[in-house]
Amino acid sequence: MSDPSVTQTQTDLKKLRQLIDDLGEVVDRQHQTIVGTRSDIMMQASGEIVRLLTPVKLTLEALARRVETQEKERQQLRALQEVGAVINSSLDKSEVLNTVMDTIIQLTGAERGFLMLFDEETGELGVEVARNINRETIEESSFEISRSIVRSVAETGVPVVTTNAQADPRFASQESIISYNLRSILCVPLKIRDDIIGVIYADNRIVSGIFVDTDRDLLTAFANQAAVAIDNARLFRQIRDQLADITEMKNLQDDVFESIASGVITIDTADRISLYNRAAERILGVPSHQVLEQKYQAILAPMGRLVENMIQRIRLSGGYFNVEIDAEVNSRPGSTTLNLSFSPLRDIQQETLGVAMVLDDISEKKRLESVRRYLPPALVDQVRDLDAAQRPQRRDMSVLFADVRGFSTISEFLEPELLIELINGYFTIATEAISANQGLIDKFMGDAVMALFNTPLNPQNDHCARAVRTALAMRNSIVAYHEAVPEDKRLGFGVGIHTGEAVVGNVGSELRKDYSAIGDAVNLAKRLQEMARPDQVILSEAAYERVKEWVTAEKLEPVQVKGRQALEQIYELTGLKEP
Repeated sequence: MSDPSVTQTQTDLKKLRQLIDDLGEVVDRQHQTIVGTRSDIMMQASGEIVRLLTPVKLTLEALARRVETQEKERQQLRALQEVGAVINSSLDKSEVLNTVMDTIIQLTGAERGFLMLFDEETGELGVEVARNINRETIEESSFEISRSIVRSVAETGVPVVTTNAQADPRFASQESIISYNLRSILCVPLKIRDDIIGVIYADNRIVSGIFVDTDRDLLTAFANQAAVAIDNARLFRQIRDQLADITEMKNLQDDVFESIASGVITIDTADRISLYNRAAERILGVPSHQVLEQKYQAILAPMGRLVENMIQRIRLSGGYFNVEIDAEVNSRPGSTTLNLSFSPLRDIQQETLGVAMVLDDISEKKRLESVRRYLPPALVDQVRDLDAAQRPQRRDMSVLFADVRGFSTISEFLEPELLIELINGYFTIATEAISANQGLIDKFMGDAVMALFNTPLNPQNDHCARAVRTALAMRNSIVAYHEAVPEDKRLGFGVGIHTGEAVVGNVGSELRKDYSAIGDAVNLAKRLQEMARPDQVILSEAAYERVKEWVTAEKLEPVQVKGRQALEQIYELTGLKEP
């Protein structure tokens, strides 16, 4: 929009020009009249008026041109101010570059404009945006410019303007000037302080003389503003990309923390919990919104003073510590066994930021480990409720005792290593037979083994049959085993089996518990085993009655066993009946 005072000046100049023209016509008519009267004096006066009117007209035209030029410059400066505000208000690099280029074409009257920047990685100068007079993007195949002028401006920082490159002695011989028929060219550097980040190049391949020194100066001033805006946009893009990377890494870290099975808790230098993942929520039974930014002492109080001592120890001396504790955890009956790992939390400069604690609930693992010691692997995963199965209860079950006969005698003459190797060989035979029939190994006692059938951990309807098959399997395996060992190390099992009622469950103290059976049924099986000779299997009458349909057995004389008043009828198991 034009300034009102400038518009008024232009109107006044137009009126003045019209008045002078009117005056000239009046003088002309008077001169014609005077010529008819042949008055020399009047003719001389008329000529003087005409002569004086000519410089007035010339002066008026010069004044009008200056006003027009000043108005153009004023409009350019105003446009420069306005576009400067626009480009400095945007941090989008593409928007800034396009606005810069369109403004250059508008201010200079160029046919085309190119903005080139140095690549931050390669250092090469490349076209970032190319626009034509219609504000359309120029295709790369049409980048027909003077590379030598661009290179010169980029290297020296000195702007270049030429009104006709074809006739300019500086450029007339350059190949691109000739082949591309370049005429008016304007090229200025983009500077940030003393660093050149690129160039602005504008040209017109048709018209000569459209660029003047004022265009060069104007474009140089504009380029300085544009360079700042471009650099700001570039910095903003870098910061945005870095922020996106940091956000992505943070999200990834959060996802990792949330997905791992172990609980992760970090405690800052002010004793506040700064990180508390989903696994920690599950293990401790406390939601994160009740924990984050709270003092850890209150949250981890159920774990006792041990946790506080560990945290203080790490803060004082660093290092890595691992402990196992039993704690009362929210909403869980009984105690929970937790494995806790502590380590210092440091930044990239190795400054301590706090303490990291990793916790795992190993209660089930500990229970399974305790069960695996006496239960066949195939049965461990079938137990649905270990706690219920290990609680003491009375059950009808079968008990097998097997003792390696002659081992005590031979042990006096063997080295300890050979002695252990020998007994382990026989125990391996027993263990394989017991596991094959899904029995539960109660314990190893010196040179004897005790096995249980039909406990809550291995419920079986045919428990007596399984105990008998175990004894037969042991006896058969001994025969094959003896072929591989020296004669002086060939021993045999004496086995006793009884079926009856016993109490089974965890037996022991708070420091050590074992799963076992106690009662009269266990005692009788033990007594029968003590009576058995090598490779002999003795059944109680109760056991025999359960398997007599499919086994062969020899009825033995009733015996008096320790702890019982009545005689016990017993049987020697000899084999299986023919099908």
